[in-house]
Amino acid sequence: MSAPTEVELFYMKGRIERRIRFGKPIAERTLDRRRRVASFAPGSIFAFMRWASNGHGTLVSRIDILRACNAGETYSTVPGVRPGAEILLRALGWEKVQRVLRAIESVEALGFAPQEICPDHWRHIHNRLAAGLAPRSYSRERHRAWLLRLRVEKEA
Repeated sequence: MSAPTEVELFYMKGRIERRIRFGKPIAERTLDRRRRVASFAPGSIFAFMRWASNGHGTLVSRIDILRACNAGETYSTVPGVRPGAEILLRALGWEKVQRVLRAIESVEALGFAPQEICPDHWRHIHNRLAAGLAPRSYSRERHRAWLLRLRVEKEA
């Protein structure tokens, strides 16, 4: 089995926040009162949010939706993620982050866990945001197609 992907989480009230928005870690360990490490199994999808500010306002606001990779797969390096992960979506700037958060909430409103939907949907949102276009919503029909695709892939 491949080694898990580790994500370093950090919280300093009003200054820095690195947290998981969705996803199911297989383990979590505390390093100190501000830092924790969440471990994700290969193939797991999760959203990693990073935010920082100073006395003058927000410095950075970003969200990455990532897939933990198996041994031998190519991956991208992401700060705070060891060794790295496949990037499904990357959004930088509060306006784009808000649009991604709304997309996550719309998936949750349908009753689906965001980490269990079709990864192509997160790629779609990334591409539409990059092009300055509104992304299409996830639907029950799209999810049904995803589940059928998974079944066919298992049988092959």
